Amino acid sequence: MEGPTALNTEQLHAWTSKAMTRARSGQLPDYIPRLSRASPHWFALQITGVDGQTHTLGDSCLQFPLMSIVKPFLLLYLLCQWGEESVFKRVGIEPSSEPYNSLSQLQHDQGWPRNPMINSGAITLASILSETDSTSGYQSLWNWLNYYGHCQLFLDERMLASVKSFPNPRNEAIARELATRGHLTEAVSALDTYNRLCCLSGTIVDLAHLGMLLLECPPPLQSSHCHTVKALMTTCGLYQASGRFAVQVGLPTKSGVSGAVLSVVPHLGVIACYSPPLNREGNSVAGLFMVEQIAKALDLSIFS
Repeated sequence: MEGPTALNTEQLHAWTSKAMTRARSGQLPDYIPRLSRASPHWFALQITGVDGQTHTLGDSCLQFPLMSIVKPFLLLYLLCQWGEESVFKRVGIEPSSEPYNSLSQLQHDQGWPRNPMINSGAITLASILSETDSTSGYQSLWNWLNYYGHCQLFLDERMLASVKSFPNPRNEAIARELATRGHLTEAVSALDTYNRLCCLSGTIVDLAHLGMLLLECPPPLQSSHCHTVKALMTTCGLYQASGRFAVQVGLPTKSGVSGAVLSVVPHLGVIACYSPPLNREGNSVAGLFMVEQIAKALDLSIFS
């Protein structure tokens, strides 16, 4: 099987043109003012192979927040620090058929966060950091990612201010429900830590480097933890679209409402894409299209 860098640039440019046409059907998120002002024409793609070869298209200098793409790496960090038994006492591993910010799903599950890739699960895991250090718990993960992922992530203070400027009653209600049910001790600090993690930002190159962290699992990371994270990305990483994408494309993938998408091609490489317009499920229209075209052209599905 050829890795994703085997594609020629001409083919990638042709798919990019189609992807940007499809992106016109997408929408920018309106609940974070700074994200709503992103240009729908912004685009960046980075494909990195385990052999060190890369393809880069679009504007590789664009900076964007990770948003929900931080969730797999929050999980990975805590698995490395705490171990699977302790982490999965706090959060489940089951897919959700409801949106990523569903309060009704959490209430139906009697306050049990169904998986780490939706907001209830990620806020619960973020609370572990805030319980450890209420002032800068998020910074331990930030430093860890930059060190092991060879990234240059930074906290986008303007994006964080934008997040805080527009109340998010759904996330606030989720945090209160989790606290009421005893799954976290302090809703306000947990939500603040979660927001800060989501506002960790970088370029498409940084995003590809994060993907390689999951792929290569450098010591002292355990490969079993990386496998767990990739499995949950496959079953839960695209919210309600996860099952459909697993069947049609078959790659561990995570999205963020900034328009970023990260796919891991086991043993071969990673595909990172950024394009702000989102579909109704909150996933980048162009990003998912690009991953699908690349995966199908090279038969990259993990189920092949």
